[in-house]
Amino acid sequence: MHNRKSTFLITVTLLVILRIAIGWQFLYEGLWKFQSRQTARPWTAAGYLRNSQGPFRNVFRSLTGDPDELNWLNADWVTSRWDTWQAKFVADQGLDKSQVGRLDRLLNGPKDFRAELAALPDGLKFRGTLAKRLTFVADSQRLIVDGKAHLTPRERDAALKLVTVDENPAPGQQGANEAARKYREAIEKVFARSSRLSFKERMRASLLGDPDRAGLTITDRKTKEKLETRLGEIELYGRQLARYEASLESAETDFQQKHVRQSGVPGHGDTSEIRASLVGPIKALERELIDAAEKLLRPEQRARGPVAMPPTRINQIDAMTMWGLTVIGTLLIAGLCSRLAAVGGAVLLFSFYLAMPPWPGVPPAPGPEHSLWVNKNLVEVLALLALASVPTGRWFGLDALAGRLPLKWRKSGAGSTDTASETPASATVGSSTTAVESGMEETDTVSGPGDADADGDSHSGSGEEEATELEKE
Repeated sequence: MHNRKSTFLITVTLLVILRIAIGWQFLYEGLWKFQSRQTARPWTAAGYLRNSQGPFRNVFRSLTGDPDELNWLNADWVTSRWDTWQAKFVADQGLDKSQVGRLDRLLNGPKDFRAELAALPDGLKFRGTLAKRLTFVADSQRLIVDGKAHLTPRERDAALKLVTVDENPAPGQQGANEAARKYREAIEKVFARSSRLSFKERMRASLLGDPDRAGLTITDRKTKEKLETRLGEIELYGRQLARYEASLESAETDFQQKHVRQSGVPGHGDTSEIRASLVGPIKALERELIDAAEKLLRPEQRARGPVAMPPTRINQIDAMTMWGLTVIGTLLIAGLCSRLAAVGGAVLLFSFYLAMPPWPGVPPAPGPEHSLWVNKNLVEVLALLALASVPTGRWFGLDALAGRLPLKWRKSGAGSTDTASETPASATVGSSTTAVESGMEETDTVSGPGDADADGDSHSGSGEEEATELEKE
């Protein structure tokens, strides 16, 4: 009898310790990931999901929403993302009219660029391309350049050549010389102002303005026939991705898959470098936009905290993973809803297992671990399922407290009320209490002679029955 109780106590203790240990691992992983969001290298599941292998590779890669970050190379997608952020930034920070205008100029650019000019030199008139770029408004005494048509260096030089400035003008030409000088100063000022590109213009110039990135098609000026098409980096990157996925799908053995990943696809080794060179500047430009916008805020507005960009699919997956680890770990340590938490943890870890399963023919996960069929994730899944099969939270945890609350309620109210009309009060309370306790014991007890119930209490019974059992032993 004593040996059975000791064995049961040791088993219960080890299971509780196992639950708390796994809970601590989950909690620490979740908190560490949250803390990394404040560093220069925040944690993200993107790399893990993109590098997933096995039959479920496409499923896990699709969770990122954009596994190859092609959206960042789409100027319209980036524009829509920034517009959404702008509206949220204005609303959350409570910007005034002046701040709204300055933010809009940062993002979209001004409607026009202006320079003060009292009057044009006598006889000066803009023609050709300059007439489309430069406008002089006599009423406001402004020289204006359209905000969407920036003045190029060539156009600036052409505008400056329309007048000449003498260092030593003749006595009768001093007035005209002064007007020409002020005109040239206005041209220089409006050119300098029009040279400032908005963030959207800088983004589009990076993606679409460089033939090396966007691709270049050479056509015949007369016949408009395409003579040559030079692949840009964006097009080359897309073709390399398609080639890699086709080769990986056709690979049947571990050796073939390893060969595809390393050197089987011409130019694939440079794919990640090309992606970084293309996507990196756009992401850096976005961070610069956020910093520039925060400089427009007053101290009390900055105290409200930063306004993040609209979450992408991978941002949502990261948040779900971090919160899932943290909540499950907390529940397991506290012993609250321990069975449900164990099942949730098993499901989460099993998804990690399927992302990179140690199966024959599947490339092994990077790192020193070498497994076949079973790895540490699967072992922990089985441990959590085992914990879900026993009430460890009632042995040691908040589940024990939660399990007793309905019992007290039923003892004090419901049990006596339901049977008051049938039996005397004293008999009713005794019988209902015995029935409830008996039911609880049947539910929470690990069957076996002499075992303790799930709440840590001994089996109900008289002292005579216990003495009889001891005498028999």
